[in-house]
Amino acid sequence: MKNNKWETISEEPAGDFRIFTMRELVAKSPRTGKNHKFVLLDGSDWINIIAITVDKKIVMVKQYRFGTSNFELEIPGGIIENNEEPVEAGIRELREETGYIGSDPKYLGYVDPNPAFQTNKCHTVLIQNCEKLDEQDLDPGEDIEVEIASEKSIQKYIDEGTIRHSLVLSAFRLYEIEKTS
Repeated sequence: MKNNKWETISEEPAGDFRIFTMRELVAKSPRTGKNHKFVLLDGSDWINIIAITVDKKIVMVKQYRFGTSNFELEIPGGIIENNEEPVEAGIRELREETGYIGSDPKYLGYVDPNPAFQTNKCHTVLIQNCEKLDEQDLDPGEDIEVEIASEKSIQKYIDEGTIRHSLVLSAFRLYEIEKTS
Protein backbone atom coordinates (compact mmCIF):
# COMPACT_ATOMS: atom_id res chain seq x y z
CA MET A 1 0.00 0.00 0.00
CA LYS A 2 2.92 2.35 0.73
CA ASN A 3 1.47 5.77 -0.13
CA ASN A 4 -0.43 4.64 -3.17
CA LYS A 5 -3.09 7.21 -3.93
CA TRP A 6 -6.74 6.35 -4.19
CA GLU A 7 -8.13 6.48 -7.74
CA THR A 8 -11.10 8.79 -8.20
CA ILE A 9 -13.84 6.92 -10.04
CA SER A 10 -16.49 9.64 -10.06
CA GLU A 11 -17.50 12.85 -8.35
CA GLU A 12 -20.58 15.02 -8.48
CA PRO A 13 -21.89 18.15 -6.76
CA ALA A 14 -24.07 17.41 -3.73
CA GLY A 15 -25.05 20.85 -2.47
CA ASP A 16 -24.28 24.54 -2.13
CA PHE A 17 -24.50 25.85 1.42
CA ARG A 18 -23.38 29.50 1.12
CA ILE A 19 -20.03 29.17 2.97
CA PHE A 20 -19.11 25.83 1.40
CA THR A 21 -20.13 23.46 -1.36
CA MET A 22 -20.35 19.73 -0.98
CA ARG A 23 -19.48 16.98 -3.43
CA GLU A 24 -19.71 13.23 -3.35
CA LEU A 25 -16.71 11.29 -4.51
CA VAL A 26 -16.32 7.61 -5.29
CA ALA A 27 -12.73 6.40 -5.01
CA LYS A 28 -11.03 3.03 -5.35
CA SER A 29 -8.88 1.76 -2.48
CA PRO A 30 -5.36 0.86 -3.62
CA ARG A 31 -5.24 -1.79 -0.89
CA THR A 32 -8.56 -3.60 -1.47
CA GLY A 33 -9.50 -2.52 -4.99
CA LYS A 34 -13.01 -1.71 -3.69
CA ASN A 35 -14.89 1.53 -4.34
CA HIS A 36 -15.93 3.75 -1.42
CA LYS A 37 -18.08 6.89 -1.20
CA PHE A 38 -16.74 10.06 0.41
CA VAL A 39 -18.17 13.52 1.03
CA LEU A 40 -15.93 16.56 0.58
CA LEU A 41 -16.58 20.14 1.69
CA ASP A 42 -15.04 22.80 -0.55
CA GLY A 43 -14.73 26.34 0.76
CA SER A 44 -12.53 29.37 0.69
CA ASP A 45 -9.32 29.35 2.67
CA TRP A 46 -9.40 31.02 6.08
CA ILE A 47 -7.07 33.46 7.79
CA ASN A 48 -6.14 33.76 11.47
CA ILE A 49 -4.22 36.73 12.84
CA ILE A 50 -1.84 36.89 15.78
CA ALA A 51 -1.91 40.66 16.41
CA ILE A 52 0.68 42.02 18.83
CA THR A 53 0.08 45.52 20.23
CA VAL A 54 2.78 48.15 20.65
CA ASP A 55 2.97 47.18 24.35
CA LYS A 56 3.41 43.46 23.47
CA LYS A 57 -0.12 42.26 24.27
CA ILE A 58 -2.29 40.12 22.01
CA VAL A 59 -5.52 41.31 20.37
CA MET A 60 -8.26 38.75 21.03
CA VAL A 61 -11.93 38.60 20.03
CA LYS A 62 -14.90 37.14 21.84
CA GLN A 63 -17.95 36.08 19.87
CA TYR A 64 -20.88 33.71 20.05
CA ARG A 65 -20.31 30.50 18.12
CA PHE A 66 -23.32 28.44 17.13
CA GLY A 67 -21.34 25.19 16.88
CA THR A 68 -20.64 25.28 20.63
CA SER A 69 -23.61 27.47 21.60
CA ASN A 70 -21.19 29.54 23.62
CA PHE A 71 -19.07 32.69 23.57
CA GLU A 72 -15.55 31.76 22.47
CA LEU A 73 -12.30 33.63 23.07
CA GLU A 74 -10.36 33.56 19.82
CA ILE A 75 -7.99 35.54 17.64
CA PRO A 76 -9.27 37.69 14.77
CA GLY A 77 -9.85 35.78 11.55
CA GLY A 78 -12.16 35.09 8.69
CA ILE A 79 -12.55 34.05 5.08
CA ILE A 80 -9.94 34.93 2.49
CA GLU A 81 -11.91 36.74 -0.22
CA ASN A 82 -11.54 37.40 -3.94
CA ASN A 83 -8.13 35.80 -4.52
CA GLU A 84 -6.53 37.79 -1.69
CA GLU A 85 -3.14 36.72 -0.45
CA PRO A 86 -3.19 35.55 3.19
CA VAL A 87 -1.26 38.59 4.44
CA GLU A 88 -3.62 41.10 2.80
CA ALA A 89 -6.64 39.14 4.09
CA GLY A 90 -5.12 39.22 7.58
CA ILE A 91 -4.61 42.98 7.48
CA ARG A 92 -8.22 43.46 6.28
CA GLU A 93 -9.82 41.07 8.79
CA LEU A 94 -7.87 42.55 11.71
CA ARG A 95 -9.06 46.05 10.84
CA GLU A 96 -12.67 44.98 10.19
CA GLU A 97 -13.08 42.86 13.32
CA THR A 98 -11.11 44.96 15.79
CA GLY A 99 -10.24 48.39 14.37
CA TYR A 100 -6.56 47.57 14.97
CA ILE A 101 -3.90 48.30 12.37
CA GLY A 102 -0.28 47.22 12.63
CA SER A 103 2.94 46.81 10.70
CA ASP A 104 5.45 44.19 9.63
CA PRO A 105 2.94 41.48 8.66
CA LYS A 106 4.52 38.06 8.38
CA TYR A 107 3.10 34.81 7.04
CA LEU A 108 3.53 32.02 9.62
CA GLY A 109 2.09 29.04 7.72
CA TYR A 110 -1.10 27.06 7.39
CA VAL A 111 -2.90 24.00 8.72
CA ASP A 112 -5.48 21.73 7.12
CA PRO A 113 -8.62 22.23 9.27
CA ASN A 114 -9.92 18.68 8.76
CA PRO A 115 -8.26 16.77 5.92
CA ALA A 116 -10.74 13.90 6.28
CA PHE A 117 -13.40 15.87 4.41
CA GLN A 118 -12.45 19.57 4.06
CA THR A 119 -10.34 20.83 1.17
CA ASN A 120 -9.55 24.35 2.43
CA LYS A 121 -6.62 25.64 4.47
CA CYS A 122 -6.37 27.94 7.47
CA HIS A 123 -3.46 30.38 7.19
CA THR A 124 -1.92 32.38 10.03
CA VAL A 125 -0.24 35.77 9.87
CA LEU A 126 1.57 37.74 12.53
CA ILE A 127 1.00 41.51 12.61
CA GLN A 128 3.04 43.59 15.04
CA ASN A 129 2.92 47.10 16.50
CA CYS A 130 -0.89 47.07 16.44
CA GLU A 131 -2.87 50.09 17.58
CA LYS A 132 -6.59 50.81 17.57
CA LEU A 133 -6.84 53.35 14.78
CA ASP A 134 -10.26 52.59 13.30
CA GLU A 135 -13.75 51.47 14.29
CA GLN A 136 -14.97 47.92 13.79
CA ASP A 137 -16.60 47.21 10.43
CA LEU A 138 -18.49 44.01 11.23
CA ASP A 139 -20.43 41.77 8.87
CA PRO A 140 -24.19 41.66 9.60
CA GLY A 141 -23.85 38.26 11.34
CA GLU A 142 -20.92 39.29 13.56
CA ASP A 143 -21.06 40.62 17.12
CA ILE A 144 -17.47 40.82 18.31
CA GLU A 145 -15.98 42.12 21.54
CA VAL A 146 -12.28 42.97 21.47
CA GLU A 147 -10.12 41.91 24.41
CA ILE A 148 -6.44 42.54 24.95
CA ALA A 149 -4.45 39.88 26.81
CA SER A 150 -0.88 39.24 27.83
CA GLU A 151 0.94 36.19 26.46
CA LYS A 152 0.96 34.80 30.00
CA SER A 153 -2.84 35.14 30.18
CA ILE A 154 -3.20 33.43 26.80
CA GLN A 155 -1.17 30.47 28.04
CA LYS A 156 -3.39 30.28 31.14
CA TYR A 157 -6.54 30.39 28.98
CA ILE A 158 -5.17 27.54 26.86
CA ASP A 159 -4.09 25.48 29.89
CA GLU A 160 -7.44 25.85 31.66
CA GLY A 161 -9.52 25.21 28.52
CA THR A 162 -10.96 28.69 28.03
CA ILE A 163 -9.41 28.70 24.55
CA ARG A 164 -10.41 25.41 22.89
CA HIS A 165 -10.78 26.40 19.22
CA SER A 166 -8.42 24.04 17.40
CA LEU A 167 -7.49 26.55 14.70
CA VAL A 168 -6.66 29.19 17.31
CA LEU A 169 -4.51 26.67 19.17
CA SER A 170 -2.77 25.82 15.88
CA ALA A 171 -2.14 29.51 15.19
CA PHE A 172 -0.53 29.95 18.60
CA ARG A 173 1.66 26.91 17.88
CA LEU A 174 2.82 28.50 14.63
CA TYR A 175 3.52 31.68 16.60
CA GLU A 176 5.59 29.74 19.16
CA ILE A 177 7.62 28.19 16.35
CA GLU A 178 8.25 31.67 14.91
CA LYS A 179 9.37 33.05 18.28
CA THR A 180 11.88 30.24 18.83
CA SER A 181 13.38 30.26 15.33
